[in-house]
Amino acid sequence: MAGTDYRQAASQIIEIVGRDNIMSATHCATRLRLIVKDKDKIDEKKLEKLPLVKGTFFNAGQYQIILGTGIVNKVYDEMESMGLKTLSKQEQDEIIKKQQKGVKRMMRTLGDIFIPIIPVIAATGLFLGLKGCIFNDNVLGLFGASTAMIPDYIVTLVNVLTETAFSFLPAIICWSAFKVFGGTPVIGIVLGLMLVSPILPNAYSVADPKSGVDAVMAFGVIPIVGCQGSVLTAILTALIGANLEKKLRKVMPNALDLIMTPFVVMLVTFLIVILGIGPVMHVIELGLVDIVEKLVHLPLGIGGFIIGATYPLLVITGLHHTYTMIETSLLANTGFNPVITLCAMYGFANVGTCLAFFVKSKKESVRQTSIGAMLSQLFGISEPVLFGIQLRYNLKPLIIMLCTSGLGAAILSILNIQSNSYGLAVLPSYLMYIYEGRQLFWYFVVSVFSVAFCFAMTCMFGIPKEVTVPDEEEENDMPSVQNTGVMDSAESAVREKDPQEEQYQGDKATLEISSPVNGKVIPLEEVKDPTFSQKILGDGVAVEPADGTVKAPVDGTVSVAFETGHAVGITAENGTEILIHIGIDTVDMNGTGFRMMVRDGQKVKKGDILVEADLEEIRKAGKDTAVMVILTSGEKTGEIRTGQTGACRGTVCTAM
Repeated sequence: MAGTDYRQAASQIIEIVGRDNIMSATHCATRLRLIVKDKDKIDEKKLEKLPLVKGTFFNAGQYQIILGTGIVNKVYDEMESMGLKTLSKQEQDEIIKKQQKGVKRMMRTLGDIFIPIIPVIAATGLFLGLKGCIFNDNVLGLFGASTAMIPDYIVTLVNVLTETAFSFLPAIICWSAFKVFGGTPVIGIVLGLMLVSPILPNAYSVADPKSGVDAVMAFGVIPIVGCQGSVLTAILTALIGANLEKKLRKVMPNALDLIMTPFVVMLVTFLIVILGIGPVMHVIELGLVDIVEKLVHLPLGIGGFIIGATYPLLVITGLHHTYTMIETSLLANTGFNPVITLCAMYGFANVGTCLAFFVKSKKESVRQTSIGAMLSQLFGISEPVLFGIQLRYNLKPLIIMLCTSGLGAAILSILNIQSNSYGLAVLPSYLMYIYEGRQLFWYFVVSVFSVAFCFAMTCMFGIPKEVTVPDEEEENDMPSVQNTGVMDSAESAVREKDPQEEQYQGDKATLEISSPVNGKVIPLEEVKDPTFSQKILGDGVAVEPADGTVKAPVDGTVSVAFETGHAVGITAENGTEILIHIGIDTVDMNGTGFRMMVRDGQKVKKGDILVEADLEEIRKAGKDTAVMVILTSGEKTGEIRTGQTGACRGTVCTAM
């Protein structure tokens, strides 16, 4: 197609969408992505009738126009030459964030802060769960042992594994939040470490009347306490510090900026937090103690419902550790602890939330987050569920969980169920009720009910639409795929269509294409991305790679080598155009984990290395590693011929 045709296509798109309606434009391997003022003003039917347009949809704040590889960049270039505002993907993402307001913006911000740190929190949760199960006298007693018999060095090593992440949680949160708020992350992590400095009185010790540790009084009236476990304080610290830093960078002389800006940011932010926000939180904590003690004794399960429904909110803010004082007092005076019982159903409700998202979601990244969060929650760590799911999606899952937690707590309160210990949650928590059969039985029944009830309610009312539909673009979450064949010694025939009859012309029209990677065949029809599975861009297959070396599947010329390394277009010697797309959502990585080995216009032979992809890096980023092989020039795929495994569904070929 001549350049004037691409210009005509660009002009037609601008006319239909509306020049004044387009705020900015960018593109990926196959799609033109526009930020528009009003998507309802676009005549989609007219737009989809354009010769080069293969489909349209609106997602993630962007109007997506599917053009195909090798076409989209040419149309984009023409739009840019016509004076349309064009941006990089990163710049466009920032605009989308700024357009979001209110609760939606808050949820996205919380998600951006916590998603990077959820794996560490979840892993620590598993460590804590194993510790709670194994380092328990009731369990060890079954083997004639006790915790007193465990060597000190083992206890020390285990404590390092289980306590480090949560001891320094504010520092981890400050580091991530500083990045989100546009500050320097290293300043954030230092401020976070200040909040939990061992020089300050430990918040948990201050909350325990037996510890003998009291808050330090500044000016005789302001209590100074460490901020261990205080999520809200850490986020506010980052918000204040990052915004102060950005303002100082604008006015600080260049000669002083390197030293003085961090100095002022850390000094001012620390004093505001430790002498202002921290003391306010401390006063709130003391007030909560009085309130909870009164609620525990309310009749008809009313107090139980209130405690059960509000406890998760205290976990979000980091105020839940104040319950330690109440629990310790109750155990010392009565030998029982009803408070932890009333709070416990929250963890089981979270398990129901995770199961619901795993079952109903069509996005592989959400399913993986759900399983990881559930494994963590089973051993008492709830942050991955809270910030990875419930606060991330429209608050409905959170509201359902709060109601479930309150209902379960109310039932346990009416039944007078109470533990004889504290510190164990979800699976290990059953150990606190084995002292009496009735206690264990009803605790088990109500806990299972809480899981089932929250699961059912979340499935019916709490699953957002955005996770129930297949991924619609490569920049979204991972698609689920099914392996249907093994590519060992497999070989594919891709037949060109006859220009007159579009019929196969036998072996003379056959182009053999080798797989770009070692791996397993995934039929394109089963990939849960309509752009690929419906073959909008062309026929082809996908491969689940066994390694990250991506090679040329045919002899030809590189038509497009994307700077991000996630996709390569090749024109075979007979004119067949092939798109090799590495992973789904990998353009978001902005080149991290990819090393492009070729350039536009380069001649390649079958087997030449195109891209070196770090599969582990891709997985760590939460992306799918599947490699798509698409025939974008319209040819149809033939059958796979194998020497070992027989005929396989789909089309791809021998790995080199």
